[in-house]
Amino acid sequence: MAVEWSRKKRRWAGLAAAAVVAVAAGLVWFKPWALWLDETVHEALPSASAPAATPTANPGPSVSAAAPVTVARGAFISHEHATTGTAKVVRLADGTHTLRLEGLDTSNGPDLHVLLSDAPVKEGTAGWRVFDEGRYVDLARLKGNRGDQNYPLPTDVDWSEYPSVSIWCDRFDVSFGAAALVRA
Repeated sequence: MAVEWSRKKRRWAGLAAAAVVAVAAGLVWFKPWALWLDETVHEALPSASAPAATPTANPGPSVSAAAPVTVARGAFISHEHATTGTAKVVRLADGTHTLRLEGLDTSNGPDLHVLLSDAPVKEGTAGWRVFDEGRYVDLARLKGNRGDQNYPLPTDVDWSEYPSVSIWCDRFDVSFGAAALVRA
């Protein structure tokens, strides 16, 4: 009887240890506390200087460096999590482009990225998982789930071939929110 009782204790101890390991692994994987921790970013629009002009005999009136120009924009819609804000493609004075997120407000989560995608933005659950199915460019990890932030676009990427922006949770392959980019 004592041997049987000892086996039961060991079995329960083993089950309890396995449960603790499973809960710890689940917490590390899901990071549920991230939903309550906000990361706010307030970046100014980058200022790139214009390329140097070649001097001419008659320079004419003085012209300051070209101001950044918004060439495309779109408003975020919610997918897996409530998401608001605006995405803009901005051409800087030196001819490079930056994706600017303004007034972004979404949930925090594990492994969030900013994707440019060729997938169309769809409302509701139909749009949750489409942004990594076709062509896409992973610009970077999301800097913060709130605020204004900039993501330089690679010079070898034609951004106009990617008309969608998604706040993408790479851990669970789901879009938190997305914006369709429309030429300004």
